[in-house]
Amino acid sequence: MATTTDMKAAKFARVWRGRTWRDKADEYERYWLANGIDLLEAKGALSVQMLREDRGAETEFVTISWCSSIEAMTGQSGVDPHLTHQLDRDPEFLIEVPKEVQILTILATRGA
Repeated sequence: MATTTDMKAAKFARVWRGRTWRDKADEYERYWLANGIDLLEAKGALSVQMLREDRGAETEFVTISWCSSIEAMTGQSGVDPHLTHQLDRDPEFLIEVPKEVQILTILATRGA
């Protein structure tokens, strides 16, 4: 769980979006929660959120990692931070495997 200090230290949000078929969504959610968060935190994310929206036959997942720097998004590896960090089983679950993420600069943070 992110602390207020963590969120105030965050300068960038890295946003990933992926869609799966509704009948695979629960299994993908469990898989991602067991395998995705630790990977992002190990690379330097201060906090990670996973969001879900069920829409008819499809489910969209959105992952937001909060980072203090662009370099922290890649664990200081020098890899392009816009490229996705695919999990091994993503192709099995996702309708299409995203190639890139969106990186947003945080302009302000308010609240507890």
